[in-house]
Formats: sequence, C-alpha cells, structure tokens
Amino acid sequence: MKEFLLLFRRDFMNKDVQPDNKEYVAHLDRWHEWFESLAAQDKLAVPPQHWDMKGKVVKANKSVTNGPYVEIKESIGGMIIIKAGSYEEAAEIAQGCPILEFGGCVEIRKAAHANGE
Repeated sequence: MKEFLLLFRRDFMNKDVQPDNKEYVAHLDRWHEWFESLAAQDKLAVPPQHWDMKGKVVKANKSVTNGPYVEIKESIGGMIIIKAGSYEEAAEIAQGCPILEFGGCVEIRKAAHANGE
C-alpha cells in the first residue's frame, strides 16, 4: 500500500455558502462516520487533522505574509493520510468525503519517498 495525502478544501469565509447549525451538526456526523469507516478498513495512515483559518505564507523572497492566499476563495480545512494502492483507489476513497457536500474539493497527493517509491 502507498500513502496518499487528502487535503480538504472549501470556501469557509463566504457566509452565503456556510451551513446552518443543524446542517453543520449533521455534516460533522458524516465526517465521523467516514473517518470510522476508513479506520475500520485500515485505510487511515494518520489520524484526521484540522487546521485553523489563520496561517502564514512564506514566499521565495523570504517575505512572510498572513495567509491563506486572498486571491483564492478556498481554504484548507483539514487533511488525512490514507493507504491506497493507486491514485484511482485514493480518488474512489475521496469521493466519499463529506467536504464535497458543500462544494468543497479533495486534493490528492501520493507520498514521494526519498528512495523513489
């Protein structure tokens, strides 16, 4: 099995696209169910991580600015590392991600180890 990073992105700032309290609670339940399902299938390599909405961006010229980027509307909401045999299997797993319910997306990256695997 290979390891894949799943980054969860969606618009967390625009008030017009945020779920109401009832939707949010139900949405969190679906996240917990999805994580439990992945754990039961031994697909989770690293437990779920959640990131705050603040951040810093370090640029090539070594300048440091407050992030995330203001040019984009999506922010990283969290990440997990999963075990999958291929990008196709990782994408299949990502299709069950609750972030998609609110117009978000899942970015998939395969771990690139120093030995080339």
